[in-house]
Amino acid sequence: MNIVRCLILCSLFYGLPPLSAQKRTTVAQPAFENIWTKPPQHIPNDVSIDAPLMGNGDVTMSVGYQENHLRYYLSKNDFWRLRSKADGLSGPRVAGFLDIKIDGFNNAGFTATQLISNGITTCVLQKNDRKIKVKSWVQATQNLVFIELEAISKAINISIIDSAPENHRAALNKGEEQQIHWLTRAFNDSVDIPTSVALSLKTINYNGLNILLQPGKKLIIVLAIESKFKNKTPLNYVLEQIKNINENTIVSLLQKHNKWWKNYWDKSSINVEDTVLMKAYYQGLYTMAACSRDAKFPPGIFGWTTTDTPAWNGDYHLNYNFQAPFYGLYAANRLEQGTPQDAPLIGFMPRGEWYAKNVTGTRGILYPVGIGPMGIETTRDFPMYMNSDNFQKGGLFFGQKSNAVYGLVNMAQHWRCTYDKAYGKKIYPYALAVVNFWEDYLKFENGRYVIYDDAIHEGSGKDKNPILSLGLVRNAFNLILDLSALLKVDENRQAKWEDILNKLSSFPVQTRNGRKVFRYTEEGVDWWPDNGLGIQQIYPANAITLDSSNELLTVSRNTIDEMQRWEDMNTSNSFFMAAIRVGYDSNVIMSELHKYALHTYPNGFQLNNPHGIENSCVVANALDEMLCMSVGNIIRLFRVFPKNQNAGFKNIRTWGAFLVSAKLKDGMISDVKIKSEKGKPCTIINPWPGKKVVLIRNGKKAETIDGSRLSFKTSISEMITIKPFE
Repeated sequence: MNIVRCLILCSLFYGLPPLSAQKRTTVAQPAFENIWTKPPQHIPNDVSIDAPLMGNGDVTMSVGYQENHLRYYLSKNDFWRLRSKADGLSGPRVAGFLDIKIDGFNNAGFTATQLISNGITTCVLQKNDRKIKVKSWVQATQNLVFIELEAISKAINISIIDSAPENHRAALNKGEEQQIHWLTRAFNDSVDIPTSVALSLKTINYNGLNILLQPGKKLIIVLAIESKFKNKTPLNYVLEQIKNINENTIVSLLQKHNKWWKNYWDKSSINVEDTVLMKAYYQGLYTMAACSRDAKFPPGIFGWTTTDTPAWNGDYHLNYNFQAPFYGLYAANRLEQGTPQDAPLIGFMPRGEWYAKNVTGTRGILYPVGIGPMGIETTRDFPMYMNSDNFQKGGLFFGQKSNAVYGLVNMAQHWRCTYDKAYGKKIYPYALAVVNFWEDYLKFENGRYVIYDDAIHEGSGKDKNPILSLGLVRNAFNLILDLSALLKVDENRQAKWEDILNKLSSFPVQTRNGRKVFRYTEEGVDWWPDNGLGIQQIYPANAITLDSSNELLTVSRNTIDEMQRWEDMNTSNSFFMAAIRVGYDSNVIMSELHKYALHTYPNGFQLNNPHGIENSCVVANALDEMLCMSVGNIIRLFRVFPKNQNAGFKNIRTWGAFLVSAKLKDGMISDVKIKSEKGKPCTIINPWPGKKVVLIRNGKKAETIDGSRLSFKTSISEMITIKPFE
């Protein structure tokens, strides 16, 4: 994303009311104590937090405090104003607000604590001798919200107000039916696809919306939320959903909620000695669980929608911002949270084909910088760019040809980590369309394939061989060859694809400060002072690994040294991974990662970074890779991890569809276990150099093998334990 635009729009980020300036503390009280079981030991239990983020991957909710009231911001991943027009009017929209006004609590002391283990959030407000505690959560398995208020020692007057942002384009209706209050919001006029959402609200233990909250008698506010995409009559649905909820059903719903979160945390785990990194690791995975599960509507750039006028339309920005939050989910074995990112990319294919035909005269797909769900194009006919080179045939490209091929990075990771044939068939048309474009767009000259007129940065000009595109194109052709072979389709095209891979231009290099480093392009931009695109051929493009030539690895490490972009507004999410992938000093990486994890707001979002959730899983992705690297189908345990620190992990998902577990203690690796999901051949760097190893298959001692690289066959669902031969 263009750095100038980042700075201009930074102030538009959240739209949350400012939280109290009072000191924040951690409130060490478990939420809903009567049925919450002790959370897994590796998950930080409570976190003091600003603007706490809650959600179930479809409904999202955040809370802010100002003056004398709490405001809950309610949004839904599939509630957008859907119009293909860059008029500032398209993008995700707020479903509604719930305000809880508290008499006499102006400038009260405020703390907020969230349990990462299940997202339950407790806000405590205190003014002199009066105190109120408010617990809230979004139910994990149904689109329900619960807010529980408790007055401590003295009665407190509160008012409950449901509302929505003022927006003359939104149709807003409110009403009451049998003491259930409801609100509907819709965008039906001047849109490509009509949308609507319904909210219903009722109170338990008290009647009405103006309440004298008594000590010892809790108020429970229940909300149901649904959209027309999920139910044809969403208002009827939410009224019915909420009608029979009482304190007994809440207990049952909370049990289901906790069970879902327990299963989520059981999918994989890690342990490292640095508690700051442990918190950041799990907080990042919590964030993505809370905002990404709807298979057709992934979260937009901010994840949580708190205003009808979000920066960048709150859309899917395709030159890394949209893809970045998902990078770490596949190794962490959170596939359900990663899958949604595919839908808008696949849904935009018809328009992408139109652009390829009419802009570049090629087959395949060409994508602009910003899109939405269901084929919507949020940057179409952008007024301020219409007379510039950044704009072509109605689309805003900034001269970049790489947006569609960038869309393959997470699809490729998902495929390589699962080898799920059904998933391969789903993404194959998109992958093939990307490859078709590059087959036509690449120029073959002097024995090599060359990329012309492709800006590495937004609007950087007609660059030749931008290093990012060279990496992404390699990733695309490697992926299509793998898909073609396993799915047994287009096998007659494999020779051409291999020829392109073998003859694609090399990565351009230059000398800076006496050392050879990568050049951003062969002709055009040579360097960029505040962005890390010059290392994205390493990650997320996967074009350079520890099996690359010594020369490439040396240039890569020199470039990491020269850049030092550990805290970069645009590319920290790829910079750490690139350093790990090329074997950079692990102690430096850990030190910088620790500093990075401290450079956040309490809710885990990076300080002063306007790009929302894009950095959510930087720490998780980096630690998983340091503990268990598998790029290129070679498993490396603790390869780029300080050997003087103890660590362990369970069920990191690797290339080849393996779930791997291991421990590092006092410099020695142990407890190495590999579960093979698809029965593919496995290669692992010998954890005990110079020693033979014994394979134990499904609990039975099998063969003994040796070598620096251990290669062996596996069977579907086979569990293999590896031990040094004694």
